[in-house]
Amino acid sequence: MAPTNKAERKAVVDVAAWMFNVVTSVGVIIVNKALMATYGFSYATTLTGLHFATTTLMTTALRWFGFIQSSHLPLSELLKFILFANFSIVGMNVSLMWNSVGFYQIAKLSMIPVSCFLEVVMDKIRYSRDTKLSIAVVLLGVGVCTVTDLSVNTQGFIAAFIAVWSTSLQQYYVLHLQRRYNLSSFNLLGHTAPAQAGTLLLLGPFLDYWLANKRVDAYNYNLVSLMFIILSCTIAVGTNLSQFICIGRFTAVSFQVLGHMKTILVLIMGFFFFGKEGLNLHVVLGMIIAVAGMIWYGNASSKPGGKERRSLSLPTSRQQKHASFSDSNEHDGNV
Repeated sequence: MAPTNKAERKAVVDVAAWMFNVVTSVGVIIVNKALMATYGFSYATTLTGLHFATTTLMTTALRWFGFIQSSHLPLSELLKFILFANFSIVGMNVSLMWNSVGFYQIAKLSMIPVSCFLEVVMDKIRYSRDTKLSIAVVLLGVGVCTVTDLSVNTQGFIAAFIAVWSTSLQQYYVLHLQRRYNLSSFNLLGHTAPAQAGTLLLLGPFLDYWLANKRVDAYNYNLVSLMFIILSCTIAVGTNLSQFICIGRFTAVSFQVLGHMKTILVLIMGFFFFGKEGLNLHVVLGMIIAVAGMIWYGNASSKPGGKERRSLSLPTSRQQKHASFSDSNEHDGNV
């Protein structure tokens, strides 16, 4: 009877963590879109800096209460990570500002094929036929959406392209840092959030002025817009926190499936809150194909032989030990 109760408690906590991530992720996208489109706060980089400043307060509090242990990350490695991460964050926010919610989310779907490409090139990962076919289906769906989504524009496409590649590189580098320096996700967040907050708040106003030709200090702040900014920062903290909770409790494949759920919800809510924005039958068909392909990819890559590292010559006990360590940290590295 005890194992059953323990399993039930775990299931309840898993569902709660899952729903927390879904609600906060979808919420921050919708709030940011409303803040930019409705209230004219087109300062995406500065807003992201405020997100990380608030997240820094969270990590400081967690460290104060002993939830985050002290760790070390060399400055050179931190700077490399910040380069990828800031391009990722800026690209994503600019893509959200310049594109419809639908194309923004579809662009995010293409990150996994790009990440697969990086794994093949960098880590010599080998994929099964089903896994390759599922990636092809995803590319087909994304291609259908790209061609038929009339709300796509040149600058929005460029922003999405930069966002996809920088985010994929950032996630790959997260794995590198965690394996090399034995950092947990919370440890890495504790190192990177303050640096990202500082750099984005320093460069954000200048970059936002270049992008929107508006000064953040000249914005007509009022009670409603300030409430939306505070709400955005608060939800962003929840998004970061719930993401690490989910990564710690679920496998990487499960977290991908979670992303598909968020994709569908964002597209539906974007339709109701902001209008069609180019959402036609072809785009809907492309979204269905892309999401189906991503789910197929998750299932195919989780099967034996679906995704495996190519064996190197003369494996030694040291290599086997390293492989075992990498496998044990795989679910924690997909941030």
